[in-house]
Amino acid sequence: MLIVMSHKATKEQLDAVVKAVEAMGLRAAPIPGSERVAVGVLGNEGYVDDLTIRDLPGIQEIIHVSKPYKMVSRDFHPQRSVVEVCGVRIGEGCRPVVAAGPCAVEGEEQIVATALAVKAAGADLLRGGAFKPRTGPHTFQGLREEGLRLLALAAKESGLPVVTEVMSPDHVEVVAAYADLLQVGARNMQNFDLLKELGKAHKPVLLKRGMSATIEEFLASAEYILAGGNPDVILCERGIRTFETATRNTLDLSVVPLIKELSHLPIMVDPSHATGRRSLVPPMTRAALVAGAHGILIEVHPEPEKALSDGPQSLTFQGFAALMDDVRKLNSFLSPDRERQGGECCG
Repeated sequence: MLIVMSHKATKEQLDAVVKAVEAMGLRAAPIPGSERVAVGVLGNEGYVDDLTIRDLPGIQEIIHVSKPYKMVSRDFHPQRSVVEVCGVRIGEGCRPVVAAGPCAVEGEEQIVATALAVKAAGADLLRGGAFKPRTGPHTFQGLREEGLRLLALAAKESGLPVVTEVMSPDHVEVVAAYADLLQVGARNMQNFDLLKELGKAHKPVLLKRGMSATIEEFLASAEYILAGGNPDVILCERGIRTFETATRNTLDLSVVPLIKELSHLPIMVDPSHATGRRSLVPPMTRAALVAGAHGILIEVHPEPEKALSDGPQSLTFQGFAALMDDVRKLNSFLSPDRERQGGECCG
């Protein structure tokens, strides 16, 4: 439920509404706005009877929100959120960002060379996996804490903030010590203990959509993180599982404008995991930007044919540089002012 206060409502009237909500055994979350304050009612599992509060002074309107997600909804938070990662601003009104790097950290030479190459080409963030959830147990599982150390070294060499995956609640503290943006992979989208722990973290979170998740389930997972106290969540579409086998997954680009209608959170797209084919990454990157994505995740490797994971979908250094040229031209066409502003937020 959302309680909309009159623009003339006093602080005393607002406090009275908050107390009345809490007396019902629910949680009240005031939401300041430019013209009026609203109060989000949280903690209910069904319809809330507003009989005891509907006539309180200062209330303009009561809106019953039936969605299982509230804090991520634009009903509760009409203004679009911008998430900042070490000075890189991600969200509406900002130039779309690019996070690039290998699927997995394999060694110092590989990750440092990749970091320097993607930085030179114009990437905003360095991505790379240290803890790797893999479908089969006999495949490369990542270098774990050594991989985190190497990511930190590459970040220092390149000056790029780091995004890497965290797989377990027990890993949040150690990964947060090295990474600037904590990624939740598709397989962990509904790892609720992990989401709750990330809600207590003081680092922004990149939440990937599960391969079979509905939009409602996707946003409900984000709700866990916000409800835990962490407002800095970026959503990521990485393809869903369908009957099609020609590509690794099916990239659902309709998610981008739909998420913007439903939620205030930024939305990025991962065309590498979505397609699984190197040749499809550039056109799907361009398509995602046209659809309005706030950022792109791209896998890049110095020698994709020798990569320990996801080589077929990884771009070479040369291929990534060529794509970034296209991205700059496209951004300039879509929004000339945004492109001139570089990584800064313009709105």
